[in-house]
Amino acid sequence: MALKSMVMEFGTGTDIRGGDYTKAAVRALENALRHNTITFAQAFDVARETMHVKIAIGVAKPDQVDRNAVASMLPYGQAEVTVHQGGMDVPNEAGTDATVLANAAVTVYLDLSEDRTSGAA
Repeated sequence: MALKSMVMEFGTGTDIRGGDYTKAAVRALENALRHNTITFAQAFDVARETMHVKIAIGVAKPDQVDRNAVASMLPYGQAEVTVHQGGMDVPNEAGTDATVLANAAVTVYLDLSEDRTSGAA
């Protein structure tokens, strides 16, 4: 398989109240996806479902992100989600809650090898 990077997009998401890192991560991915309409799979005669999508999420508490929930937001393609230390938490004045900020970097890859339509690996 000869995966070629086709596009990279970035997004930011928040959970204003509740401190839900998954919600902020999903919103960051949605924000990144809304920045473009990907039509190059069609141009290369490759099914959209075969796209490989690497999603990198940055939040203050990476262990609190549900990777499957993030991956399920893709309309098509095969997702690989990694979560890293990043983003930001902004505590409220009372220190009882925080606004959670997440960043997403999304890279889409296509298999442009000659054997992609023959079923060969």
